[in-house]
Amino acid sequence: MRMNPKAITAVSTANPGNVTRHDAGTKLCLFLLLSLCVLWQCVVQAADPGQPLPVSNAHPLYNTSLPPGVLGQRQLAMGMQMPYFQPVAFSGPSGTAFSLPENGSHGTGETNLMAGLMVGAVYRFRITGIPNAIGAEVYPTVELIGRTFAPPGLETKYPIPINLSETDLQEALDGNLVTRVIYLEDPQSATPLALKRTDSRPIDIPIDQDAMATADSLGRPIAIVRIGSKSPPNNPALEPQFYFGYPPWAPIFQPEAP
Repeated sequence: MRMNPKAITAVSTANPGNVTRHDAGTKLCLFLLLSLCVLWQCVVQAADPGQPLPVSNAHPLYNTSLPPGVLGQRQLAMGMQMPYFQPVAFSGPSGTAFSLPENGSHGTGETNLMAGLMVGAVYRFRITGIPNAIGAEVYPTVELIGRTFAPPGLETKYPIPINLSETDLQEALDGNLVTRVIYLEDPQSATPLALKRTDSRPIDIPIDQDAMATADSLGRPIAIVRIGSKSPPNNPALEPQFYFGYPPWAPIFQPEAP
């Protein structure tokens, strides 16, 4: 059965707990008293309406609150992913155009951009032609933490689809951060429904639910897309940091329709 890539949409926050140290020679009763105090302090902080609530159902090792690039680099360091240019296809509402940085600048955007992106790297791409937002641009990031294993010679026929909706883009223009985790469905529980590359069936989850943990429970996460309102810096010296060091990518030219 062919597995359909799907997306989890969410905004995740994290509230790290406090860590206390105690003297190894402290008496057992004092240790228990301190432990109870720490536990009570954590409960009080969690109940404080002025403090953010901890994320529930967080992934034990990875979560979407980590900075871009951490997950992919950890996968490479653990030997779980080998260097590979994974075909990725970008699509969105009618009229939107996508482009990747090339030689320090963006060229003419494409409505259905396809490129080979390296697993483990973070790419910042540009979106223009947003509906009902003349002249507006957004610069999301895509982080590949996995790859697909298409039959030899059919890699570009089954790319990782990154389908962004008009709602996603409008949320970003309003100053919100939209996080999408794209995953391959579990073949044992996958929906038996044929989808086109530009089709999208996102699953919206509550803000306090970690998108990575949800995607991991439904299949195998392979990409994280973060859409915000951040723009390129005015100082050219800061652009390499903004574009995560300009990781290499391979252009994929689609055959012209007859």
